[in-house]
Amino acid sequence: MNTKHIRIDDYSYDLPEDRIAKFPLQARDHSKLLIYNKGALSDDLFFNLPHYLPQGALMVFNNTRVIQARLHFRKETGALIEVFLMEPAQPADYEQMFQSTGHCSWLCMIGNLKKWKEGTLKRVFEIKGHRLTLTASMDRSKSVEKSGGSNYWVEFVWDNDQVNFAEILDAVGELPIPPYLNRKTEESDKTTYQTVYSKIKGSVAAPTAGLHFTDKVLKDLDNYGVLRDEVTLHVGAGTFKPVKTEEIEGHKMHSEYIVVHRHTFEHLLEHDCWAIAVGTTSVRTLESLYYIGVKLLSNPNATEEDLHVNQWEPYDLPHTDEGCVLVDGRAVSVHDAIQAILDYLDRDGLEALHTSTQIIIAPGYTYKIVKMLVTNFHQPKSTLLLLVSAFLKGDWRKVYDYALSHNFRFLSYGDANLLIP
Repeated sequence: MNTKHIRIDDYSYDLPEDRIAKFPLQARDHSKLLIYNKGALSDDLFFNLPHYLPQGALMVFNNTRVIQARLHFRKETGALIEVFLMEPAQPADYEQMFQSTGHCSWLCMIGNLKKWKEGTLKRVFEIKGHRLTLTASMDRSKSVEKSGGSNYWVEFVWDNDQVNFAEILDAVGELPIPPYLNRKTEESDKTTYQTVYSKIKGSVAAPTAGLHFTDKVLKDLDNYGVLRDEVTLHVGAGTFKPVKTEEIEGHKMHSEYIVVHRHTFEHLLEHDCWAIAVGTTSVRTLESLYYIGVKLLSNPNATEEDLHVNQWEPYDLPHTDEGCVLVDGRAVSVHDAIQAILDYLDRDGLEALHTSTQIIIAPGYTYKIVKMLVTNFHQPKSTLLLLVSAFLKGDWRKVYDYALSHNFRFLSYGDANLLIP
């Protein structure tokens, strides 16, 4: 099939407002679990998930942590300006950014932009018992087109070198819960909108399939012999961007920063490059690895920027009927691709792969690594629904009809499903 000409209207369904979970359940692991097993449907509670997984399997989680990315400034005129942090600009490295003292710059979306044409925004607050002044100034000449809109270069300066930017966000930033919840962020969201295993700050949205896991479920996975591993993909606001074009060819996917450590590649090779993904962000990370390996086999001297996976790369590259890319007339196996990344890490003395991905997974895509998927229920006409449809070879509607008729809760704070195609 020609993936680019998929009509997004064919991936819509009626989602009543009252089926969208506005808040999570008190016990994370007591959400419902829909099981799709080779076409057969059943349901259970999430804490029983380990019973449905093969012993000895590799399960991959996204350990990103949501930052309090919304900053509000009040102009002297009374206008409220929202500065939404999208990605670090200077320094560009996430870890260095959060340790910055005195000043840093981000690419940001601006709310009420028409009211901030020039000048500096200022906010005064107390932190660690000391008064601090934070200023924000925008350089429109450095704005960057992202996913059909503009991200503006904003420089932040503060007058206390003992305070880093992570501490400023913790003090005055607001957690950006999904817009479809149609409510303000509450104090409880600071806990409930983070996975219990979140570690690496950088996301503006949670990898929500992971919200169901508790320490007890993770321990049960260990006891069942499931090997747990982690990757990092910092989720961007583009994850909520609806497809507004008639065909998906016109939709521009957002680019997201990924980090995958050496041990993950070693575990993949030990498990025949077969993995259970927790969430669509883990899927996009794992599936991107194959195409990164292909790039390295074609160009062993590729740079971090060269390894970026473009949106349509999986569909435009020459490949076999089984979906393996051809390099110099030879089909590249998943094993070869993963080994190529390990060789690259060895060559450069690196412990982790750092790059980015813009991959779109839609019907017509052949999965390379992910064989089972834990995910939530996604919005109509979304790229995430396209990803699920590709995984189930078009059988997504059966799952969603079952969920709607069996009182499942939808979207970020809703219930989960385990998909075994």
